[in-house]
Amino acid sequence: MIPEQSARTGRDVRAVVVGAGFSGIGAAVRLREAGFDDVLVLEKGTQLGGTWRENTYPGCACDVPSTLYSYSFTPDAAWSRVFAGQREILAYLRATAERYRLGDVLRCGVHVLAARWDGAADRWLLETSDGPYSAAVLVLATGPWHVPRRLEVPGIEDFDGPVFHTARWDHSVDLTGRRVTVVGGGASAVQIVPAIEAQAATVDLFQRTAQWVLPKPDLPVPAALNRLVDHVPGARDALRAGQYALQEGFGYAFRHPQAARLLEAGARTHLRLAVRDRQLRRQLTPDYRLGCKRLLTSSTFYRALSQPHVRLHSTAVSAVRGDEVVGTDGTTVPTDVLIEATGFRVGESPLAKTLYGTDSQTLAEAWSGEPQAYLGTAVSGFPNLFLLLGPNLLGGSTSAITVLEAQLTYLVDALTHLDQGGHRALNVRPVAQAAHNTAVQEALATTVYNTGGCTSYYFTSTGHNTFAWPWSTGRLVRRLRHFDAGAYTFDTPVRPLPLPAQARPQPGDRTAAANTEQP
Repeated sequence: MIPEQSARTGRDVRAVVVGAGFSGIGAAVRLREAGFDDVLVLEKGTQLGGTWRENTYPGCACDVPSTLYSYSFTPDAAWSRVFAGQREILAYLRATAERYRLGDVLRCGVHVLAARWDGAADRWLLETSDGPYSAAVLVLATGPWHVPRRLEVPGIEDFDGPVFHTARWDHSVDLTGRRVTVVGGGASAVQIVPAIEAQAATVDLFQRTAQWVLPKPDLPVPAALNRLVDHVPGARDALRAGQYALQEGFGYAFRHPQAARLLEAGARTHLRLAVRDRQLRRQLTPDYRLGCKRLLTSSTFYRALSQPHVRLHSTAVSAVRGDEVVGTDGTTVPTDVLIEATGFRVGESPLAKTLYGTDSQTLAEAWSGEPQAYLGTAVSGFPNLFLLLGPNLLGGSTSAITVLEAQLTYLVDALTHLDQGGHRALNVRPVAQAAHNTAVQEALATTVYNTGGCTSYYFTSTGHNTFAWPWSTGRLVRRLRHFDAGAYTFDTPVRPLPLPAQARPQPGDRTAAANTEQP
């Protein structure tokens, strides 16, 4: 247990960033560029990379165009494909860390076990596998796709063969000539099945719910085109802007369910052209609106399912008996290798149960199963804590990197405000957080996320959508462009300095709390 009182540890820094994936690396770069040099990044893995380090399954790749799924401050990667694969993305992250010389602030193999806010010192006290640390600011960059959701059915512990989750792929297992069963029908399954079907004797896919799948224009990018884009001023920015506009077009359809019909027509055409078997087409046709679940893209998935040795079972798995996987409809499938493509426990921060705020309440207790934050970034009762890619920030079309960079702008502005005001701590007002989340939930009520007629990982067990942002990404970027000091309380200044003009409440403003959603 972390002591209640402050203790000097010899490793006291201005900011500790937990996690060294896209979010953590981006945070370290932006903080240092803004002059906040006293930063450490603590990473539990033996190397950086986050989800792109952990997910090494066959076919693993990004489903957002590479030019958009990259930092705007490091846009000049020579991507080999329109949608980069896992190895190339991991190499990009490593190159970015080297480019910005993060080796001196990155500490790998360090597990953050717990953190407690010390109100007397206005600092976070961290307990780690490497001993204690202390930080004025704590940045959680652990990401929403972190905790694997395992298959929990009777008999799985006694399965006769290898069983592993896609995020923990066992590369020692040779699938050649084996009977492989894949459980799950989301993004990872759509990538894995086409990648393994040629080597496996049989592939059985248990997909409880059919998914909307659009074709994926995953074309190679000629080296000459990369050189041309790098040498033409503004070309890469224009390409990035065009891809952003395309993604926002999908987002518009998700926020206006009637507009999704055009995309549904395209997805149905893709299915009809790729799958000739009518019964298989019926199995693969969703009964809910496009966008209700995460939209998938693949030009190979349907083709793989049409192979004679690949079978689709439109049912959940109810049990495992010896070497057989049993479906809820009674289907039994002899299996040599069982692969769990069952996704992640989205929204479950690995530190939530051991991160203590001002009243010794944990973040998990404060959330009570329904994660929420102010602008997906700050949580009342947890001073100087910043969440990256937190609750209600993403959607079915948004590039997570676009959202991340907007949050990093907000983070830097918040720390600058602390310094300029002579403050040591800021804490978002409970009424501000409540008003923001009420507005978010009200806006979500008319989107396809909430009205599309499906269940998804966007929702908690109580039916609250704690994942999706209900407006445009542009609106989110504008909201995060400047730190809104009126939504926060501060400790007593060390020296009396006036707030910057843009931070002062303006006549007619609603309480800090509301910060009501404006277009």
